Amino acid sequence: MLQDIPTPILHEASRCVLETERLRLRRPTLADVKAITHLANDRRIAENTRRLPHPYLQDHAVDFVRGIANQHRETAFLIESDYTPIGMAGIDRHQPERPELGYWLGVEHWGQGFATEAARAVIDFTFEEFDIEVMKSGARVANPASRNVLEKCGFQWSGVELHRFEALGSSTPVDCFRLTRGVWTSIRSWGNSTRRER
Repeated sequence: MLQDIPTPILHEASRCVLETERLRLRRPTLADVKAITHLANDRRIAENTRRLPHPYLQDHAVDFVRGIANQHRETAFLIESDYTPIGMAGIDRHQPERPELGYWLGVEHWGQGFATEAARAVIDFTFEEFDIEVMKSGARVANPASRNVLEKCGFQWSGVELHRFEALGSSTPVDCFRLTRGVWTSIRSWGNSTRRER
């Protein structure tokens, strides 16, 4: 069981860039604050993402980028298509033995397979970089598109829980999913994502 994540791994994780057929995933910086704010300030995104407030202000994006840079329990990637930001994906490791995959895309980028492509790159990165056997994720019961992304990535449904959503100001049912290293290894033929150091 992984109790503490060694500093060298964190340093490497924060500096790497993941590349897929159509996407580039990299660490967000303060230069990305306006783009993140523009993308995230949509109620349809906030209502399907536990921690995003609505309205989403530039100060929220600044706090997020600074917070990611200063703590070691979350790895976040800005998703880019043709070097244009389109969303975020990452892993929350507050429970190191069961990290949680999260992602969101700007509304204009929905329905093009970008979420699945980005999620697969983050899954590959996480299983290759960290000594874990399972990761988890979730999707609002009212969000079948996100559930579909998780199922296409090999996640298996594990039940329903109530989770609090900041933008809703209340709790709502969430379909919970888990992906084991064994399942990931057996279905990893989904394509190549590459990693390069910055």
